[in-house]
Formats: sequence, C-alpha cells, structure tokens
Amino acid sequence: MSDRKGWHPYFMSIAEMAATRATCPRKSVGAVIVRDRSILSTGFNGSVRGLPHCTEEGCMMEDNHCVRVIHAEVNAILQAAKNGVRIEDATIYTTASPCWNCFKSCINAGIQTFVFKEFYRDERIFRIAEQLRVKLLQLQADGSVVVPG
Repeated sequence: MSDRKGWHPYFMSIAEMAATRATCPRKSVGAVIVRDRSILSTGFNGSVRGLPHCTEEGCMMEDNHCVRVIHAEVNAILQAAKNGVRIEDATIYTTASPCWNCFKSCINAGIQTFVFKEFYRDERIFRIAEQLRVKLLQLQADGSVVVPG
C-alpha cells in the first residue's frame, strides 16, 4: 500500500499550510484554487495590503466578527486576478466552509466545486449550491469526500 496522498488531501494540506500565514487570531483559514490538478492561487485571512494586521493592532470587531481581515477565499480570488489567472470552472479547497459573502464571491468568480474540511457557520450555502448545481464536498479524516447536509 502506498503512502502517497490522494488529490483531495494533498490540496487540503496546502490550504492548511496557507492558513499558517493568517493574521487574525480568531480563526486561521487557508484556501487553494485548483483546476486540472494544478494550483492556480492561494489565500489566507489577513489584513488589507499595507495596513496593520490583527496580530499587530488587535481585531476590528463589528457584530461579533472581525472586519479587519479579508477572508482566505477572497484573497485567493484577488491573487488570481492580480496575476491574470483565470479561475472559471475551478475547485477551491478551504480549511473551513465559506461564509455567505465568500461563497457568493466564489460563485461569481466561476468556482464550481468547494472542498472544505470544517463546517463553519452558514447553512445557506447548502441550499444555494444545490439550486446552482455547484458541488459542496467535505473532506473526511480518511481522505474521502462526502456531500454534507
């Protein structure tokens, strides 16, 4: 038996590594955008480029959410755009399921499949993903994926 990782655990491990760059102590999230088994972009939750991070000046809280950071998924989309990388029909791997705003941003950017490790807070994504025929998959500890919900 081979110790070689499958594709889903491989890309999720890269998302986990991206999360180590996160700068909000409330939640460290990483994202990797992939198409045809090639990495197109990565992201983590962090401050606006050039501004202080939560780790430097504390979280900027509104309605129990830190609004100082840009979420990992949006940072991955923005990184792709900055570098002229097309992400239509891609898969995004995230260490936590996307919040509602990140989910909508990913959909409008053309992402068709979401693979996440931990469910995080917003159940609306399940209903809308089904309506739009977008795939939502949760990575299990054994490396398999299941359709959550």
